[in-house]
Amino acid sequence: MKNNPSQNGDELLALFEALSNPHRLNIISILSVGRQYVSQLARDAEMSRPLLYMHLKKLEQASIVKSEMELSDDGKAMKYYELIPFEFQINQEMISEAVKTLSIKKKEGK
Repeated sequence: MKNNPSQNGDELLALFEALSNPHRLNIISILSVGRQYVSQLARDAEMSRPLLYMHLKKLEQASIVKSEMELSDDGKAMKYYELIPFEFQINQEMISEAVKTLSIKKKEGK
């Protein structure tokens, strides 16, 4: 799957925001090996689960990761995360087009 960040400005900002954090880049690196149960992912990323969930939410909003709930043999709900295969290409024309679709209101006088 090839993600196209030029669809609109808000999606482009979500992508840049998701990739602008070293913890989220580390999560992407960990998940590049394969999907992970959230508790194992928290241990591998060396962060608390609440903090991990905050970062995973940003990555999900940017369509970089997805999650699935599964039941273990003993009936316990287990949440797994995995990467959505992606490739991003961007250039100045794509940014110029995306800016036209930003939902952020321009400040008066600027």
